[in-house]
Amino acid sequence: MSDPSSSVIDDLCRESAELDRLVGELGKEQWALPTPAPGWTIAHQIAHLHWTDHAALTAVTDAEAFKAEVEKALAAPDTFVDEGAEEVARLAPDRLLGEWRAGRRALEEALRAVPAGTRFPWYGPPMSGASMATARLMETWAHGNDVAETLGVVRAPTDRLRHVARIGVRARDYAFAVHGLPAPGEEFRVELVSPAGELWTYGPEAAPQRVTGPALDFCLLVTRRTHRADLAVRAQGPDADRWLDIAQAFAGPPGAGREPKGGRR
Repeated sequence: MSDPSSSVIDDLCRESAELDRLVGELGKEQWALPTPAPGWTIAHQIAHLHWTDHAALTAVTDAEAFKAEVEKALAAPDTFVDEGAEEVARLAPDRLLGEWRAGRRALEEALRAVPAGTRFPWYGPPMSGASMATARLMETWAHGNDVAETLGVVRAPTDRLRHVARIGVRARDYAFAVHGLPAPGEEFRVELVSPAGELWTYGPEAAPQRVTGPALDFCLLVTRRTHRADLAVRAQGPDADRWLDIAQAFAGPPGAGREPKGGRR
């Protein structure tokens, strides 16, 4: 029987390669371009991915050492992500690119070697190898979206978004907890239209509360890359509606999110 984590690791590599093609030939001045994330340049975006890949590698290979990283995060919950990106972003672009590539390869090798059923610590709930790969794909796609927007590149959405959508759905209760809210007592039905036009579904078909819309828009929502008002994601039911205001697919503080651009809601 094939390892179910292999598919998501393969997709993580493809997602990383797509972003690598965007930044691999950039000049030094372009690395310093500001992105939609306030205070972050393209260098910060790649630096953050490298920093988080390193944290994931530590979690997978040395759980005791990762505890120290969690303690740092708890000591400065609102700044540790920015501080990590800032430190690495100071590297020369060629060195940053090389270290990001090497870190990706090391993490890929570690994830492929993970025994089935193993779980690892993280800044949020513990993760399996497949979940860790999914989380890295989600972040790579989200930060790649910021880089593409900065460069004026329109990326065609792919079915790799199914991983982002799935982690966004699974992180529902975590999103409520981060905001100090009790999780809803029932599952929602989530129905998303994939880039290929297929229907991706999650939760009981008869659930009274529902979320529907394009998978791309849902992924932009749960990665907090686009304000809800600018997306065609709809909720039925008060708890589902509240979720769309606070949804996040990543661990840690939600951040300020993006301002609306005058959208569809």
